[in-house]
Amino acid sequence: MGERRKRLLVTGASGLLGISLCLDAVGDFEVIGVVNSRRLAGAPFSQVQADFTQTGSAAKLIEEVRPDWVVHCAALADLDACEKNSALSARLNANLPGEVAEACYRSGARLVYISTDAVFDGERGGYREDDQPNPQSVYARDKWLGEQAVWQANPQAIVARVNFYGWSLLGQRSLAEKFYYTLAAGKGMMGFTDVYFCPLVNQHLGRILLEMLEKGLEGLYHVFSAECQSKYAFGVALAKRFGLDAGLIRPVSVQEAGLAARRSPNLTMRVEKLEAALGHAMPGQEEELEAFHRLYLEGYPQRLRAMVAVA
Repeated sequence: MGERRKRLLVTGASGLLGISLCLDAVGDFEVIGVVNSRRLAGAPFSQVQADFTQTGSAAKLIEEVRPDWVVHCAALADLDACEKNSALSARLNANLPGEVAEACYRSGARLVYISTDAVFDGERGGYREDDQPNPQSVYARDKWLGEQAVWQANPQAIVARVNFYGWSLLGQRSLAEKFYYTLAAGKGMMGFTDVYFCPLVNQHLGRILLEMLEKGLEGLYHVFSAECQSKYAFGVALAKRFGLDAGLIRPVSVQEAGLAARRSPNLTMRVEKLEAALGHAMPGQEEELEAFHRLYLEGYPQRLRAMVAVA
């Protein structure tokens, strides 16, 4: 008999990272995706429903499922929604991660908690893992509190600060999709010239997270592309790769956008710690855009749309 496949529990399984991680891991793991109220149609992995707004729900779930590994993606990730509903943000982004971490510690499951580059104020960029966070929004503050709750409950956990894009169930979850669908419709949109980031494609991010678990890593890691660019430059590159009109993207300052939550401008990140731990370089922006484009050519967005949540 072969070795038992590891049981992988992914919270937020219908989200941008969760869905791609579940789909990618199906061949190698016994995958269980956690959804909130609506199940995915025809998903090739097991699904369980949980209401994480309820205290104790995560612990009960982990006790029942007994996973080997947990990737905790579930969050309230809309920055402006967090500003408008700080109580919900506190519950899902600040309190829930500690409950997940404690339950994993008790059960012996390995945990990756998904955090964010937004914990930094973005005043200087080039951030390493040992730089001091200075969150500027409700979302960022609560995610940082979530990091601290995870450490307190489970010192063996991985905290992965990330930024990523990709194709999602409804086509509305990532900046790349917004650029693609807006420009494909011949409409104009803003591109921030003074906001810098280092995103990975969600498929690549998911594989790297599993590689980190496989290697037995612990602690805080910056999990980003080795290259960074402005969101305007990102949009222009995407437009050119898809044969769309980059002239429809209006270069503007983030100050002109009228957003409810403050965005940290310079979120360039250093990834040397992760590269040393994994023994290989992190991908650059051109490689990531190629992966995003290849998924489009392979019909991945349509595959996701066919799974749109059912009652």
